[in-house]
Amino acid sequence: MTGQSLSDLSEANFEDCEISVNVGGFKKKLRSHTLLRFPETRLGRLLHCRSKESILELCDDYDDAQNEFYFDRNPELFPYVLHFYNTGKLHVMGELCVFSFSQEIEYWGINEFFIDSCCSYSYHGRKMEPDQEKWDEQSDQESTTSSFDEILAFYNDASKFDGQPLGNLRRQLWLALDNPGYSILSRVFSILSIMVVLGSIVTMCLNSLPDFLIPDSQGNPEEDPRFEIVEHFGIAWFTFELVARFAVAPEFFKFFKNALNLIDLMSIIPFYITLVVNLVVESSPTLANLGRVAQVLRLMRIFRILKLARHSTGLRSLGATLKYSYKEVGLLLLYLSVGISIFSVVAYTIEKEENEGLATIPACWWWATVSMTTVGYGDVVPGTTAGKLTASACILAGILVVVLPITLIFNKFSHFYRRQKQLESAMRSCDFGDGMKEVPSVNLRDYYAHKVKSLMASLTNMSRSSPSELSLNDSLH
Repeated sequence: MTGQSLSDLSEANFEDCEISVNVGGFKKKLRSHTLLRFPETRLGRLLHCRSKESILELCDDYDDAQNEFYFDRNPELFPYVLHFYNTGKLHVMGELCVFSFSQEIEYWGINEFFIDSCCSYSYHGRKMEPDQEKWDEQSDQESTTSSFDEILAFYNDASKFDGQPLGNLRRQLWLALDNPGYSILSRVFSILSIMVVLGSIVTMCLNSLPDFLIPDSQGNPEEDPRFEIVEHFGIAWFTFELVARFAVAPEFFKFFKNALNLIDLMSIIPFYITLVVNLVVESSPTLANLGRVAQVLRLMRIFRILKLARHSTGLRSLGATLKYSYKEVGLLLLYLSVGISIFSVVAYTIEKEENEGLATIPACWWWATVSMTTVGYGDVVPGTTAGKLTASACILAGILVVVLPITLIFNKFSHFYRRQKQLESAMRSCDFGDGMKEVPSVNLRDYYAHKVKSLMASLTNMSRSSPSELSLNDSLH
């Protein structure tokens, strides 16, 4: 292009000219036949411009006297672009930022498909790594934000005792009863509560063994009175625990909105309902059928094991994981339902004439459920070769189906467990010895840093999408 302007060139002179480009101070002369090998790139399209307006749509400035095209881009990355025009391949050095490189080649109109095989795997791998880091940072951010909000709620509840009669004493009792590990008193109370819960469960289990049943005057087996004493002591303790927590609660109306308090209530209600039912049956023999209701309610004592969640970080984290992983759990159930439906019909078709245990589709559902979950009771098994092959496929599919969502659920469990540990540590740092002296130990700098980082990440994502939108607009025009 030496000595003549771009608008004076004809199609026939394309292969004989050269153009001068200035990329951020880096100047280079390029032969037109080299650029025309890739006519869809920015420099290749530049050769087809016939007016200064069309030229300025592709470059930042144009010097008509010097016939030089100026681009306000990073001069350190332009040699990679030159190498592409000379060889037809892109190479990415290890020290480069893959996102800056991706934006740069998108500006020049070069597709990532031109990255050579020696660099492609590393390039795309490095591009995917920040997604995992972003997920971890997002989890940490959510953990910090949620923990901070819960600590503020905890501090707000503790402040409600100020100005109340015996406020400081009630606050100390509330901390001891509702926050295991806060003080020596709370640890002692927690250990006693755990021992009573475990003792109640063990007593219920032993009470079901024939060796511990005592025959009455008519020879009918009855419960050992010693176990009944333990049961009554456990109910008395659980009732005292619930009433004490309710008496020192900051707000009575919000007390039963806490899931742990509802568990405490459900652990004693069956006993009192059973007591009322037995009194009614004794006073009115015609209502003897109500005795069966009492037997069912007695079985509900096993749910007392859930009371341990108040004293176990792991159980509380598990509950939060199940609460916030309903999508993953639903996905797992969907996969299992599809697999069970398919393999049950296949097993029914193959085994219905030779196996009585698989003669109906509902019976095959049971077999497919046991097989896909790899339980394998062995009560019903296929007998034909085709049936055994179907069972093998069912078991392998079950392993894959169960494993896929487990990673997501485990990651959420780790997140909630870490958040719960941070929350407990921050709560233990609160000092309410002589009233409300100080705010809980929370790193506000980290909290707001996460907020700013989230905003910057959103702006970065918007900026990353801009080149694509510009490229799309260019192609439409």
